Parts: sequence; C-alpha cells; structure tokens
Amino acid sequence: MGGEVDGHGVDRTRSSLLTRRVAVFTGAVVLATASTAHADDDPPDVGAGKCQVIKFCVGVGVDDQTEGTGPQSGSQNGSESKLKCKLTKIDPKPPANHPAWKGADPKKSDLYFRACSDGGHDNPDGFVVVPQGQPAPQVDPQELAQHAVDSMALLGPDIASPRAAGKYAVGVPMWMWVNQSATTYGPNTASASAGGVAVTATAKVSKVVWQMGDGASVTCNGPGTPYQASEGMAQSPTCGHMYSKTSAGAQNGKYQVTATSTWTIDWQGGGAAGQLTEIRQTNVQVAIGELQVVG
Repeated sequence: MGGEVDGHGVDRTRSSLLTRRVAVFTGAVVLATASTAHADDDPPDVGAGKCQVIKFCVGVGVDDQTEGTGPQSGSQNGSESKLKCKLTKIDPKPPANHPAWKGADPKKSDLYFRACSDGGHDNPDGFVVVPQGQPAPQVDPQELAQHAVDSMALLGPDIASPRAAGKYAVGVPMWMWVNQSATTYGPNTASASAGGVAVTATAKVSKVVWQMGDGASVTCNGPGTPYQASEGMAQSPTCGHMYSKTSAGAQNGKYQVTATSTWTIDWQGGGAAGQLTEIRQTNVQVAIGELQVVG
C-alpha cells in the first residue's frame, strides 16, 4: 500500500501526479529519497527524474490511465458513495522483489497504481496486480468489498443476558453475554464480483460495548461467559457489571441497556486487501431492585 510521509501533502501530490499527462522519463524505478512535502508544495518534477514523496516515480503514458467509479454502495447512514478511483499502469515495472508485487511474478503480471477520492478527502491508495494482458479492473475492490458486507445483513448483538424479564438486584454481580450466530457475531463470509474483479470479505465482532443505563460503560472483547448456578455470587470473568442503585428513578422504572457491537471485516481480492468496520446496536430494558433478605 502507498505510505504516507506527511498527511494531506502526500495525498495532494499523489493526486497531482496521476491526473497530469506526464511524459515517460528515463530510468526504471527511482525510490523516494527526499524530504517531507506540505500542502503548499509543488508536485514533484517527474521530468527531471526526481521523486520526493511517492514510493517511486514511474513513467506514465497517457493511454495507460483509466478511471471509473465502480459499483455504488450505501454507507451506514444510507447515503450513496461518491468514491472515484484512478488506475495508472506502471511502466517500466519495479523490480521483482518490490513489495508492491505481493509475491506475483512480474513476467506474468502488470502493476497499476490506484488513487481514490470521495470528492472531499483522498482515500488510502495502493497497488493492483493484474495478470499480464488483461485489462485493468474498472471496479474499486474496496467498494466491491462493501457490497459483500451489505449482503451479509449484519445485525446487532443477540443479547442473552441481561433479559428484559430477568430479576436483578443492587449489589449482585450481573453477567452479560450474547448468543453467537453468523449475523449477530460472526464469522460471516461473503463474496462479490463485478467487472472481472472478485472480492471476499470475512466479518466478525471484535468487541461489544455495553451502556448500562446508570452512566457506566463496559467494554467486552468477547461474547461474554454464560452464568451457571454453581457460580453463586461470583463476578463474570469476562463481561459483567454491578449496579449500585435501583432503577426506580429511571424512565418506566427500568434502565435502558444498549449493547453496541463493532464488526471488523477483512477483505481481499482484485490485487488488493483491507479492513472495514461496521457498527450495530441492540437495546434491552432492565429492572434493578433491592436485594430481599428473608429472615
């Protein structure tokens, strides 16, 4: 993947290089050598064989550049993606041991440099390996990965405890855990393809954050441990909470408990790989009373 040297200065310079019609210069690949660039700096002087920011300078022919928006996918708020990507074929090719090849054989593959922008902010760019002689993919793999994720129909946590009908008391350890399924916890795997590009994504919940309704927040890095009667008054070893006051003063006499899961999605395909994140929530109302002591 393309590395950053200094934030927006790098993105601007990369974008400038890819959108200009630059001439082929002598020399195969020149590794980046010089100083940090800033937003007000001019683009590197490609014609002179200098490259101060980008991983390496390449000669780019006008006919080697391609652009496409790829399939449109909805974001979490339902808005349409405006991501646009440009692919530029790298010629001459970098050495066979360059990490951009990702183990591919340069004699049987072509290498493209991808830069993406959503119209406001540049997105991470990188390199795309394509079998030699095949056209460059017109679909951005990350957008395709989002389509695969959308097909998973990921849901919020399937809360097993606390239950709305459960009986809970102040000072008594509460054990929290969730049921695990493909749509509520993972792993969940799906694929999507378009324009000759195929991407596979695998999603799994990496953490569940519980807002307990009394101002407390509990982060659990797993599904939690189911309670067994043999545990008595012990606290949960993985995910629990203890209320210090009743829910009598809360709305409807119950605490609003919200469990928020973070889905981490690893994807690969189309000569690229990356990670996406999705957030889902589930709510339950829980009544907390006083512990009754029987004399």
